[in-house]
Amino acid sequence: MAKQISLGRGLSSVLFWSLVSAAFIGPGTVTTAARAGADFQLTLLWALLFSTLATILLQEAAARASIASRKKLGEIIALKYPDEVGENISLLLFLAVSFGCAAYQAGNLLGAMSGILLLTNWHPKLVLLLIGLSCASILWVGNIKFIARILGIVVAVMGILFIYVATQTDNYFYNVLEAAIVPSFPQNSALLIVSLIGTTIVPYNLFLAMGISSQEQSIAEMRWGVAIAVLFGGIISMCILVVGTSVTGEFSFENLANAIAKQSANWTAVFFAFGLFSAGLSSAITAPLAAAITAQSLFQKPFHKAGKSAPDWSPRSLYFRLVWGVVLMIGLLFSLFDVQPIPAIILAQAINGILLPIVAIFLLLVVNDIRLFPDGYTNTFMVNLLMLMVVGIACFLGLYNLYKALASIIAIPLNNHQVITGVSLATFSILTWVIWRIFISKR
Repeated sequence: MAKQISLGRGLSSVLFWSLVSAAFIGPGTVTTAARAGADFQLTLLWALLFSTLATILLQEAAARASIASRKKLGEIIALKYPDEVGENISLLLFLAVSFGCAAYQAGNLLGAMSGILLLTNWHPKLVLLLIGLSCASILWVGNIKFIARILGIVVAVMGILFIYVATQTDNYFYNVLEAAIVPSFPQNSALLIVSLIGTTIVPYNLFLAMGISSQEQSIAEMRWGVAIAVLFGGIISMCILVVGTSVTGEFSFENLANAIAKQSANWTAVFFAFGLFSAGLSSAITAPLAAAITAQSLFQKPFHKAGKSAPDWSPRSLYFRLVWGVVLMIGLLFSLFDVQPIPAIILAQAINGILLPIVAIFLLLVVNDIRLFPDGYTNTFMVNLLMLMVVGIACFLGLYNLYKALASIIAIPLNNHQVITGVSLATFSILTWVIWRIFISKR
């Protein structure tokens, strides 16, 4: 008989897994979703609904892999890829995830600052320092459950703010529902569709799920927490898109706040400003934390050699604090000295383009490996079918983003049709190989 989940444990699980929502709802999501609403009204809502459901599927699989196997990510990699191969994979994954977190940390801090500056005339650098100090103070506590609950509350407040502001627009509920269910592909919308899906399915969130999964939590509690937390995060993103439909003219946070104020009341623009600040603050805490948790899950391995002990990677250890401290400091320095981190962000996009399909494929192979899980914890046929669809889209998005990043650095004389055809063929080849590997794992 399935274990019953009490209301208290269920709410606690939702708050804990709100870390995932806090990670993907940042200033980048606010900008992308609001711009999608401003440029195409409600027509791209379906992309956010799809990416939210796909995120739930992948996050559940990542957390299940850790809980069912009772192993951290590094141990799983070591089992599947022994000797130096596994160590090299762990190092490359850590560098890729940490670089991505550091490259986007400046945007998180600047987004939180933008929310404050919509309400005050404080000096921008003073605001940045205060936000950076607040993030460091929360991370220094070293209690991941405490941080998760704090971010859960921040996400809840942010959700209420954006949901309320969305209800003040002129959009009817049935129009919103139709746009969320029926896919639409307006002309010149391909890039925004890719961006909406890519800003929700975040690769380092999968490492985060494998790193924070608690053995004290049952599979049922985890599934409840992941589903509700990610779904609520998706609803917030969709509300941001709805809010963006109010913008006319050139898109900016100021124009968005003014449009909201004109359509409803001045105080609703204050709600938006607090929501933008909350999105930036939650992501500014989660990005460094995700890098540190990824390092912990990759490198915290028991030493069996005589005279050696395992290095301390606990949340209050020097190594753990050093990782999140470096990521936070890089973002703060970029912001304070007005350095435009465009080259770093372009490189981060390229890394993300490679990392997203690799992580999705690795996860799919792991949750089908009968050597790692007890009976009943590997994927069912239906879950495999759904994950294959998501992995295919992840591969397409990853390859497309990689091309986009490279094209911004060097001139690539290919038209969009050739790019789509090439990426589609590459994705089909990768899926064929993945299906063959799944069959081998199930033998």
